Order: sequence, then C-alpha cells, then structure tokens
Amino acid sequence: MKNKPIAGMLLLMVSSFAVAQAHFPTPDGAASALTKAISAQDQRAMQDLLGDNWQDALPPEGIDPDAVDRFLRDWQVKHEIVLDGDVAHLAVGSSGWQLPVPLVKTAEGWRFDMKAGAEEIQTREIGRNELAAMEALHAYVDAQQSYYALNHRYAQNIVSTPGKKDGLYWPTAPGEAPSPLGPAFNPPQPGEGYHGYHFRILPAQDGFAMVAWPVSYGKTGIMSFIIDSHDKVYQRNLGADSQQQAQALSAFSTEPGWQPVAQ
Repeated sequence: MKNKPIAGMLLLMVSSFAVAQAHFPTPDGAASALTKAISAQDQRAMQDLLGDNWQDALPPEGIDPDAVDRFLRDWQVKHEIVLDGDVAHLAVGSSGWQLPVPLVKTAEGWRFDMKAGAEEIQTREIGRNELAAMEALHAYVDAQQSYYALNHRYAQNIVSTPGKKDGLYWPTAPGEAPSPLGPAFNPPQPGEGYHGYHFRILPAQDGFAMVAWPVSYGKTGIMSFIIDSHDKVYQRNLGADSQQQAQALSAFSTEPGWQPVAQ
C-alpha cells in the first residue's frame, strides 16, 4: 500500500496529460527525470513530464510530503525498469512497489501514459477499499460481541443516540473506557462513508448481521459484502444500483447470488 498519496496525485492529473509531454530515449531516463522532479519539487519539470495543466488538477500543497519521502527512500534502496514490449514499469524499493503509471514507447520516444495509469490507480484503490470494508465488517462482529457482554443484547444502531449508549459507538471523555466500535464508522460529513463504503446493520434471526456497499459503484468499490454473527463474509456484485439494493435488504440472507469470501 505504499505511496498511496502519490498514486492519488497522479490520478488527479488524468484530465491534463494530453498536452506537450516530454519523451525520452529510454524508460530509465524518463523514470530518473520524474524522480528528480519529485525530489526537487520542480513544478516546471512535472509539467513537462505530465502535461501543461497538471497544477489545475492538483495544487502543489496537495502532495503528501511523507509519501514523497518514502518514494525517494525506496528509489535509493533499489529501482529498476520492468519491460514488457513497448510498455515499461518503474519498480522501487526492496519490495518492488510498482508505479501505477506505465511508460509507453512511441515514435518520439518513451513517455508516461497517464490514461493507462488512471485505470490502474482506480483498480488499486478499489482493491484497497474492498479489503478495508471486509476488515471493518470483522471489527463490527467483535464490537457486537463486546456490546452483548455488557448489555446482554445486540446493538441495533452503529452510532449511539447523543447522550446514550444504545449503539456500538459513542464519544468518550479522557479516562473513560472506549466504545466497542471506533469513530471511523461515524464520519464527520454525512454520507462520506469509510474507505469508500457505507454500512448498515441488518436484522438476523440468529444474532446480528451487517451489509456494506460502495459509496460510488465502480469508483470506490465494486463488490458489496454482508457478514453474519459467525464472522463469515459473503460478497456479490450488485451493479450500478448497489446502494438501492443494499438499502432494500430487510434481513440477512445469502440468496440469491451471495458467495462466501475465502478467508
């Protein structure tokens, strides 16, 4: 998951990559130029490499300095070009983290292919979000078990009513025991979601259950997930109307179409 903010930075440049990009005799030269531009925070060089309008998509203050430092450290540890015909990828660090934006060979030389990179960045982002959603569902199961131990019943709400403890999360003062579920399920902005997913408690005949679906289908996630009180996760692609279908679920059910997730 390293250098995620750099991947996000490049994704935001998608609308500006068509204009006046620099070409290089070798992919190594292009990769070195990009690394040098990142290290020096050279905005003109970034413009030459990634397109004239890249600052319209991402202001300089939007770049995460910690991600830049990690990338540069990994570059110093190890970097190599992985060739696949007329496409090349930059891999850095001992783990071989691969820059999501490839280099392509054209008649003018090697250049960064931001369009292909955007697709790869989104694929990686969806994968991270889906894993985070399943981890959150497992955390929900643990939280319900903790809540039951205290109250001898399962919670019907994710977030407690203000001033009460009728949900799995409630704010605590310093020194107080934490609520069974952390504040991540209570986003500061309504509808924001958690790692690109929404969550809802489902009625269940045997214990409790929860459903999770993408905030934006195809952008923040593809699969929807449900979990039962036995900590078993099932998944299904609900398509473009994932939100409507997930919200329409009246009770936990694995039929039709829900498949168990290998764990």
